[in-house]
Order: sequence, then C-alpha cells, then structure tokens
Amino acid sequence: MDSADKKDVESKGPAAPSPPAASPAAAVDAAGVEVEERERQARELKAGLHSLKHKFVFWYTRRTPGVRTQISYEDNIKKIVEFSTVEGFWVCYCHLVRPSSLPSPTDLHLFKEGIRPLWEDAANCNGGKWIIRFKKAVSGRFWEDLVLALVGDQLDYGDDVCGAVLSIRFNEDILSVWNRNASDHQAVMALRDSIKRHLKLPHSYLMEYKAHDASLRDNSSYRNTWLRG
Repeated sequence: MDSADKKDVESKGPAAPSPPAASPAAAVDAAGVEVEERERQARELKAGLHSLKHKFVFWYTRRTPGVRTQISYEDNIKKIVEFSTVEGFWVCYCHLVRPSSLPSPTDLHLFKEGIRPLWEDAANCNGGKWIIRFKKAVSGRFWEDLVLALVGDQLDYGDDVCGAVLSIRFNEDILSVWNRNASDHQAVMALRDSIKRHLKLPHSYLMEYKAHDASLRDNSSYRNTWLRG
C-alpha cells in the first residue's frame, strides 16, 4: 500500500479511543511518591551512600509439607529486611541464607517497596509472571544474577517489573519475575528477552508465562501456563 492509499484508509477509519485519564487522586499519589523518592535519594547522597532507583523488600514464606493450616498465605509471608542503597543491599544480601541451604517448600521474594508478593495486590492483579525451572544445583547462581539485575534496574521495561521470586521445591527450583500488565504483549516479550540476556540463559531452558488472574482461577502458581518462549 502506497502512502496516499494509507492516508486515505486512515482518514476513513474510526478514531482510536483516548486512554482514560488518570484520576486526580492517583496523580497526587504518584507525585507524592516521586517527591519522597527524590528526598530519600538526596538524604542518602548527603550521607555518602549510593541510592538505588527503587527501595526493595525481601520477604520469606515457609510451609510445612503435608500439614494443613488455617493461616492464610498472606499471613504466612514474613518481611525480612528492606534496603534502598547499594551498601544496604550488600549488607542484607551477604547475611541471607544461600538457596542451596533453604528447606523445601520455601519462597524467597524480592519486591519493590509498597508491593506485596500477592496476586491480589493492586500492583500485581492485572499482571503476570515469567517462570523458569532450574535444577537445584544451578538455581543459586541464576537467582543471584536476577537479583542484581532487578536491584540495578537493568531489565527492560523496568518500571513494569514488580519483583522476583525464588521457589525452592523438592525436585527443582523455580525463578519467576512478576510484571504489572499481562495484556501488554510488547512489554511482556521484551521482559522475557531481557531476562534471557541478563541471566545468559542457555537455549535449552524454556520460559513460561502465566497471568495472575489465571493463577487465582486455578489456585496454582506454576501449572497451566499459557505462553511459552
């Protein structure tokens, strides 16, 4: 189609609907968060520290195999530590138990501050996660590379990334990276490629994607994935 025909088609086609405007309250909240982040970074710089773009929180979940409990998953998630500088990260990370020493089943979560590692959280509810399964002998190295990429804001579409999870299971370990918008195909696929690149993932490894609303429907984190790549 030449440019003239293309312009003619475009002129006759219906106009695309405008995206909904952000509510005044949401705009005020976003502005407030941005101001708080700038003030935090200024304080840390004054103290001679190296600020991260985001503040992060490590969380921990441990379930006893074969034991039913009335404690909800949300109540079972324990906050370990938070950090917002390079120095603070290394102090925290160097004291964490290595993945190879964690019992099964255990989940270790690293999320941006203000986002809980729950499907229902406001930042997660419309999103999903990329999933990678590893042999237990190698998961620790890939987890560390993923943590460094996340903390260093190295992943593409970094503002769309909510956090990452290391799931220790009996026969394998599973890494997952959570993002905000499962319907943004371009961002989802760009995140996949960025994860592969930063982890130097061998071609033999399969990545799977699952939206959180699907997890809510089948009550499963890692079964019935709908996109692979």
